[in-house]
Amino acid sequence: MNPGAPLTNEAHDPIANPPGKGGAWWRYVSLIILLSGFLVAIKLLSNGIGGFGEGFSQGLLDGVSNPFAGLAAGILFTVLVQSSSVTTATIVAMVGAGTLTVSVAVPMVMGANIGTTITNTLVAIGHVRRGNEFQRAFAAATVHDFFNLMAVGIMFPIEIMTGFLERSAYAMANALAIGGGGSYKSPIKSAVKGGEKFVSNLFEQIGLQGNGLATAKLVMGLGLIFLCLTMITKVMKKVIAHKAEHAMNSALKKNAIFAIGIGAIITVAVQSSSITTSLIVPMCGSGILSIDAAFPLMLGANIGTTITAFLASLATDRNGLVIALVHVTFNLIATTGVLIIPRARQIPVVLAQGLAIRAVRNKTWVIAYVFVTFIMIPLLGILIF
Repeated sequence: MNPGAPLTNEAHDPIANPPGKGGAWWRYVSLIILLSGFLVAIKLLSNGIGGFGEGFSQGLLDGVSNPFAGLAAGILFTVLVQSSSVTTATIVAMVGAGTLTVSVAVPMVMGANIGTTITNTLVAIGHVRRGNEFQRAFAAATVHDFFNLMAVGIMFPIEIMTGFLERSAYAMANALAIGGGGSYKSPIKSAVKGGEKFVSNLFEQIGLQGNGLATAKLVMGLGLIFLCLTMITKVMKKVIAHKAEHAMNSALKKNAIFAIGIGAIITVAVQSSSITTSLIVPMCGSGILSIDAAFPLMLGANIGTTITAFLASLATDRNGLVIALVHVTFNLIATTGVLIIPRARQIPVVLAQGLAIRAVRNKTWVIAYVFVTFIMIPLLGILIF
């Protein structure tokens, strides 16, 4: 792969380079519209869930009633939708609607961090017919997996015993005094509420009431979340994909903190850690990046992806903001831990390289790893707990 070559055919893409002098201006306008639609979707989803009443809320909580089941559900849901952004946005909406407690939602966010790493593995499998290239790509993909598994393995029991993340997030939410945490009237929340009310009035005019109205809001909210996040990701990927590759290469000349910052900025820009890591894995496979250089970029992607939950929290109450802050805090603590403890930084690298060697020798390891980590263990977690 040529580091300077664009990854997309931008010259002929109407989204990346729309015709006319107003092309760049229109991209910004479309991005604002998509973000507004995303926030309205969160509000619709939240109100739709709440509209089913306390019995429905209790039914949801019966299925996920403790932290262990919450962790498993977070992994499995993210694997199914292939996006931690969708998972965290949905969790924020459910907490805002009162159908999930913050205590159960915290492990769900941890699970989303694990579930999203399956995308790296699927990208790496595309190199499976090319020996050494596959070994490098698979190691780069699974180092992200092992880091998140290690972070959850340490932070999850600490959170159960102390509630540190939840209490810290509540303190920060109160200090920020937004998302329902203070008397400040957010113009964003007012605008989002107006958009949600407009859609609700349209549904009421066509005769939807009670559970029918709640169902319509829920379905439309979920649909808009998927659509808006997909379109935001598509537009931003077209615009900055090749610039992202240049930025990641420049990060090689700096230290780990700089590389983490680059990974975070790219992920915030494209609204998807999957895109960032999907750029990194092929670069490692082709030998442009080493696994040691790629690891900090992936840590940055973990931090950058938390922006989606924070945006979603702008359309909900203080509890929604608390979950968003939990996501940020969890990833910052985990990243700081591997930065200040060099030996801890080497654990995911060594495990990933060892698994990659075995996967090259016997492809059954790939199937077993994906099935056990991302399907069997989460399913057992939900069924047992």
